[in-house]
Amino acid sequence: MKGNEKKCNFCGATRYERRQIQYFYSREGKYLLVPNMPVEVCAECGMIYYDAEVLKEVERRFFAIHEGREQPDRVVEVPEKAIAL
Repeated sequence: MKGNEKKCNFCGATRYERRQIQYFYSREGKYLLVPNMPVEVCAECGMIYYDAEVLKEVERRFFAIHEGREQPDRVVEVPEKAIAL
């Protein structure tokens, strides 16, 4: 393994794929859906890794939207259904 090569914390693999996913951020009963969030996915086990700077930007936008300083691109409804086991 090369000195700067990343290693998966879960399975130890070193191969990753860049992908874009839908990321759902929630905090204290408030939500933000982030489409096309860039991530790296372990090619062996599927563990998802997020860039710290991207997560900081998601959090910044979450607070800006919920404090009324920015407008979301759109608003979606999310159905809720409790399941008792």
